[in-house]
Amino acid sequence: MTASAATTAATAAAAAPPPASTAGLDLTFWLTGAAILVLLALSAFFSGSETALTASSRAKLRSRADKGDAGAQGALQVTEDSERLIGSILLGNNVVNILSASLATALFTRLLGSSGVAAATVVMTVLVLIFSEVLPKTYAILAPEDLASRVARPISVFTRLMTPVVAVVRLVVRGILALFGLRADQSGHVFSVQEEIAGALAIAQSSGTVQKEDRDRLLGALDLGERAVEEIMLHRSNIQMIDARLPPDAVLDLVLKSPHTRLPVFRDERENVVGVIHAKDLLRGVRRALQERGPEALRDFDVMTIAMPPYFVPDTTTLDEQMREFLKRRTHFALVVDEYGSLRGLITLEDILEEIVGEITDEHDTDALASLVRDARGDYLVEGAMTIRDLNRALDWSLPDDEANTVAGLVIHMAQSIPTPGQVFSFHGCRFEVVARRENRITRLRIRPLGEPPGPADQ
Repeated sequence: MTASAATTAATAAAAAPPPASTAGLDLTFWLTGAAILVLLALSAFFSGSETALTASSRAKLRSRADKGDAGAQGALQVTEDSERLIGSILLGNNVVNILSASLATALFTRLLGSSGVAAATVVMTVLVLIFSEVLPKTYAILAPEDLASRVARPISVFTRLMTPVVAVVRLVVRGILALFGLRADQSGHVFSVQEEIAGALAIAQSSGTVQKEDRDRLLGALDLGERAVEEIMLHRSNIQMIDARLPPDAVLDLVLKSPHTRLPVFRDERENVVGVIHAKDLLRGVRRALQERGPEALRDFDVMTIAMPPYFVPDTTTLDEQMREFLKRRTHFALVVDEYGSLRGLITLEDILEEIVGEITDEHDTDALASLVRDARGDYLVEGAMTIRDLNRALDWSLPDDEANTVAGLVIHMAQSIPTPGQVFSFHGCRFEVVARRENRITRLRIRPLGEPPGPADQ
């Protein structure tokens, strides 16, 4: 090789660009890599914050806030507008993910040429999935309230900064939904608080954390606002009443024999209730009359002088409202009437409390113990007047109570007639056999789930 050729080769070699692996490792490479790591960290922050703030219990946060935890108070405040919160977090998360993917694509393309796009896709998918999604969300689920308290302040600041952008996004989204006839409700919630608590109790019972009796009591208290007095009232056909025309000694005998302390008094017809006698008031009145005028006073004693005025309530009154009225009026007894003013039944404070704590019995409530009995064949003998809710509660069944309040009413509704003793029906997963009937009333039934085999006596 000549000197001129050698010089030309050396000059060409000096002018040739360095290898790609050497050219990429400059300051720009390291700054781009650092920017990608920062963006991945921000993505992890947004992902973990979203999970923590949405999965944390507001009850636990409220408890912490009441104890002076400023972070918990901030978490409660930032989650009040959930739509704005989620919109801001999603906006931030998508921006940093897209930006990090773009930077990674540029970086790998510079290093590997055209094959860098595929490499950047694989690498960023793995990094984002593990370090920006699964890892932070798993940590947030393990301790949602702790993480929510820590991220509440920065998320609150970020949400305020993103408010204008999120507002525009919300308008666009609602405009698109409006084109399809859908309208977003800003204040509505898909599930009510009662439904959330009921679902949590069902899960807790299935896992053994909460006992069935505890679940029934809590659900009973929650349902008071959804149920009317007509669903649990004592029907007028079963009310023990006193005729105002009876002599005083007969009235005294009826009151002493009755298991109830309060009895309505009617005149001429049972619909015309003119007062309510309390056993203690009657005994006090009789004793006072005997002290003042002697044994002859009982003959002329007027029971209406000690009777309380009747308290009437509409049959559509909710149980929680009626309980508040009982407490406000300091009375435990009310007569239920329909929209025409006709007597339908009576309700007491004890009836409402039984919807929470279950059946309350004493030495005078011997009949209540026989309302649900299981015989030797495994069938359940049920009083027709037993409410469907009480039967579901006692046996953990789910018979519907939309069309009827009592078991007898459910059978009549499904049969579309008044069955005769011996008739058998199968519906809602159970076998119903009419055992006894009095006039037009079904007084006793035999019920067995269809999935259970008949007992020896049936075979």
